[in-house]
Amino acid sequence: MGMNKIVQCVPNFSEGRDLEKIEKIVNPFRGKNGVKLLDYKRDEDHNRVVVTVVGEPEAVKDAVIEAMGVAIEVIDMTKHQGQHPRMGAIDVVPFIPIKNISMTEAVELAKEVAKIASEKYNLPIFLYEKAATDPQRENLATIRKGEFEGMAEKIKSPEWTPDFGPAEIHPTAGVTAVGARMPLVAFNVNLDTNNLEIANKIAKCVRHISGGLRFCKAIGIELSDRGIVQVSMNMTDYTKTSLYRAFELIRIEAKRYGVNIVGSEIIGLVPMEALIDTAVYYLGVEDFSMDQVLETRIME
Repeated sequence: MGMNKIVQCVPNFSEGRDLEKIEKIVNPFRGKNGVKLLDYKRDEDHNRVVVTVVGEPEAVKDAVIEAMGVAIEVIDMTKHQGQHPRMGAIDVVPFIPIKNISMTEAVELAKEVAKIASEKYNLPIFLYEKAATDPQRENLATIRKGEFEGMAEKIKSPEWTPDFGPAEIHPTAGVTAVGARMPLVAFNVNLDTNNLEIANKIAKCVRHISGGLRFCKAIGIELSDRGIVQVSMNMTDYTKTSLYRAFELIRIEAKRYGVNIVGSEIIGLVPMEALIDTAVYYLGVEDFSMDQVLETRIME
């Protein structure tokens, strides 16, 4: 890749069940110069698909805008139901600086995408996280509160005028958040109970907003096909809040309900460092350095 700028984009689309629609949405990321489709993971319970792409900023920008157009064509939010909070056909589009690109440049890219897509598709767009124009818009959960169903009303109030696009929702595609952020790890911990209330209580203990870990967002989710619940987390800065710390805190909080952890999952891609950090903790390795990882030396 040389000195090329590399940006990552992880758009979330509100369709996790219809394979044909999912393929249509993902197609614009295939067979393009300067864009590499790394992963796409659909979840039927959540009813959304999370796509992970990396590439050169301009090429990624064009592909993302194209995929947004397809999502607007194939998704009807008035018929959408799923476990995961959502407010639009294209729920969220984060840009993440990976190599030779600054956060400032990622923010600029987010703004360009928001401007073009809002004009092209008549779609209201909020800028969030590092691209936010207002502190109360930094947190995606705050923007998304009320979800698709409440958005038509919410968007009319002066403090929720979109950053780009019309001040009314797209009738079938709702609204979208576009932003820039640090690499995020989607980390879920499964529990041996089907009681959603317990998962919610534990989520409340671990997430930052209610007094938990600083770089952790969490909600309880039902995995109805498996008859269990999970604490579904976004680790917003794994370098400061480790995965093992969230895992152990969930174990401690679950104990009071007589509930155990039965496993965990990582959705999409994860920086190697986040896992090494956890391995080092559980093995009690002393004075370990990332330079000791064979792969990091090969990649240099």
